[in-house]
Amino acid sequence: MRLPISILLFTIVAISNSGFAQTITFRGSDTLGDKLVPELAKAYEATGNAAKFDIIAAGSSEAFTALASGEAEIGMSSRPIKDTEKDSLAKAGLNVVEHVAGIDMIAVIVNPANSADDISVDAVGKIFTSAVQTWKTADGAPIKAYTRNETSGTYKVFQELAMGGADYGPTTTKLEGNGDIAKMVASSPGGVGYVGLSYANAPGVKALKVGGVIPDPANSATYPLSRKLYYYTIEGKLSPEGKKFIAWATSDKTAGKIITDVGFIPAK
Repeated sequence: MRLPISILLFTIVAISNSGFAQTITFRGSDTLGDKLVPELAKAYEATGNAAKFDIIAAGSSEAFTALASGEAEIGMSSRPIKDTEKDSLAKAGLNVVEHVAGIDMIAVIVNPANSADDISVDAVGKIFTSAVQTWKTADGAPIKAYTRNETSGTYKVFQELAMGGADYGPTTTKLEGNGDIAKMVASSPGGVGYVGLSYANAPGVKALKVGGVIPDPANSATYPLSRKLYYYTIEGKLSPEGKKFIAWATSDKTAGKIITDVGFIPAK
């Protein structure tokens, strides 16, 4: 026996109202998507919210291509959207909305065998442009500089903050994620790399002061390699559950504690 359409509709609504889990899709930044967003997702679900999370972290540039294709509801980015990306979305009739997810510090890490504890921004730039290729502080060991890959927002932000926009040097090695950089630095006496603050205390590495300032949340206003992290959404395309999550993740005290515990700084 077929049920009347009115009863079928009521059944669907009843299932939805009883806690049917809506999936929120995230694409983009490894800095956000590797640790922070998964931890926020766990806490959000634990509070009884009817949501599931589909998170793929493949670099900030992927946030905007995924928003354009509709693959992502929320784009994660460790850099501001480029004008070209915004214009491309606008031409497709998609108006992007920016939400500050938190504040991060890009830590410069070295192997503990290196006696350095402080480095200038100028010296950082010379290392990653390959202008300097040996360590005075590591018995003349060859510098092995590890960077993020070109789809990473951190790759581009670091280039602007620490290198004056100059190109990365030919002796640098590109890696996919923060964890990969930390592992390579830990395995090489001459290793140096940059990672998000949540990886500054990874096993086998030490974070340097930059310009005399240690990468610590208390120093976010003075540390020279600080930057904002972002969620991006499309106007009119955010689901009710997605909208609820964004509001919670950017303002709730529990979310703020998670942001701090992971190693970032809640947006003011």
